[in-house]
Amino acid sequence: MAVYQINKGIGRSPEFKGLRSQYLFIFAGGLLSILIAFMVLYMAGVNQWICIALGIISASVLVWATFHLNAKYGEWGLMKIQAVRNHPRYIISRKRFLRLIIPNLKNRKS
Repeated sequence: MAVYQINKGIGRSPEFKGLRSQYLFIFAGGLLSILIAFMVLYMAGVNQWICIALGIISASVLVWATFHLNAKYGEWGLMKIQAVRNHPRYIISRKRFLRLIIPNLKNRKS
């Protein structure tokens, strides 16, 4: 009798072999770009073994890098790092000090 696992992932982020959320898109996009680069090199007339070697090496680096990033930063880590980079380090206010305290100084009636 066959045993089937029940999908209990409703509302959870997608996962494949330990890769979660945005790492799946990085992985899939990277593999697609490596495939396209392999085809372009092969059609351009580069030696077949050089194309295969470059494809295997770049795919291995891609697999290692995505799993390393997944283990290092976690599910939402890359998005958090990107958000920190987009925040300003400090806010510059060029208003005079009294204007900061009393914002409607010109509109004030005496």
